[in-house]
Amino acid sequence: MPKENKTAANGCGKIRSRSENETALLTLMTKTGYSIVQENGQRKFGGPPPGWEGPPPPRGCEVFVGKIPRDVYEDELVPIFERAGKIYEFRLMMEFNGKCIGVCVSLDNCRLFIGAIPKEKKKEEILSEMKKVTEGVVDVIVYPNATDKTKNRGFAFVEYESHRAAAMARRRLIPGTFQLWGHTIQVDWADPEREVDEETMQRVKVLYVRNLMVSTTEDTIKAEFNKFKPGAVERVKKLRDYAFVHFFHREDAIVAMSVMNGKCIDGAVIEITLAKPVNKESTWKQHFNGQIGPSSENLLGFPNKEDRHPKSLGKSARLSIDLNGQHTPGPPEVERCTYPFFPGKKLTPINMYSLNSSHFSSAAMHLDYFCNKNNCAPPEYYLYSTTSQDGKTLLLYKVLIRRNADGSQNSFMPSKFCTTVEDAKELAAQFTLLHL
Repeated sequence: MPKENKTAANGCGKIRSRSENETALLTLMTKTGYSIVQENGQRKFGGPPPGWEGPPPPRGCEVFVGKIPRDVYEDELVPIFERAGKIYEFRLMMEFNGKCIGVCVSLDNCRLFIGAIPKEKKKEEILSEMKKVTEGVVDVIVYPNATDKTKNRGFAFVEYESHRAAAMARRRLIPGTFQLWGHTIQVDWADPEREVDEETMQRVKVLYVRNLMVSTTEDTIKAEFNKFKPGAVERVKKLRDYAFVHFFHREDAIVAMSVMNGKCIDGAVIEITLAKPVNKESTWKQHFNGQIGPSSENLLGFPNKEDRHPKSLGKSARLSIDLNGQHTPGPPEVERCTYPFFPGKKLTPINMYSLNSSHFSSAAMHLDYFCNKNNCAPPEYYLYSTTSQDGKTLLLYKVLIRRNADGSQNSFMPSKFCTTVEDAKELAAQFTLLHL
């Protein structure tokens, strides 16, 4: 049991002794009939409550509450949350000194990202090993290497039977001393798959096709998907080893998904799902209004590299931004493709600021656009460097924003270093956008 301070203040500012804290908790248990058990760095109130019959509440019934005062305990918190309804279980996260930690909105995530896995390991080996070292493992998702299908990409997603099982596994695996097959692994929450309402998905006529060969062309993909019904495919957009296949009619997309899933194209067995539509404009409006919380998907749009580990299922690898322990959203992914230029085609000079934000794919461009629209001078970037313990050069940008209206200025600097100038600038721009 972690050691608590001898005194604590209640919500009214009164200093309580340790014995008064214990008395208050005993009174709460006597009044409610709930038990309080401390285990694995958290104190659990209830779960199940007295007289509960049937299974536990389904996923989606739990919330995490952040910014709880560190000197407030269950006897004050439970009555507040009971106003919303009957509590099945209340878990208070504890530090080793007995204080509460800050938490964010619960995503009820049951999936962990495991990085730095030996690339020669097969799914069965990874699944077997994870079941040995953690409890509640349901499945392991492993993607083949883009260029060598006999190897994995150096990471896997582990699915657990519950959010609690995943949290306990993460707690066990996260220390840097834990190793698998002699390798120190990376562990984090996998970015949850974005939920799209059923009505919207009923209108989707685009297929997401993964596990393609890098060498496979858009023309080859289009020809393969047109085999079951000539002319059904409108267009194909391929990026590295995955593609989006657009159909003229939804019913053709559904049939193609059934017929083509698991088929072999250029020696690779493909996997197909319906593509989830993205509302790019609303995503950025929510970001600037603070409506997208931590752990949202990173969308910086960097090209896929084998030494970067994506944490999002079914998405291309992107720069993983972590600001003070929080994963933050970046600019929406812009469709990148080229179109032929024909001689004589009319060109019209335009100012980049006459475009809308959906035309920009990087955080640096979004910041420049944001400053122009809000009567600020262009952002100024100042580059700094340091050296890591292994002698590697680490880079970091400070961003200065000057307001034209009153001449005031603010500087922004992320707390993370990067190894390339481009990544450092993107990180600094994203950090600045987050705090403007």
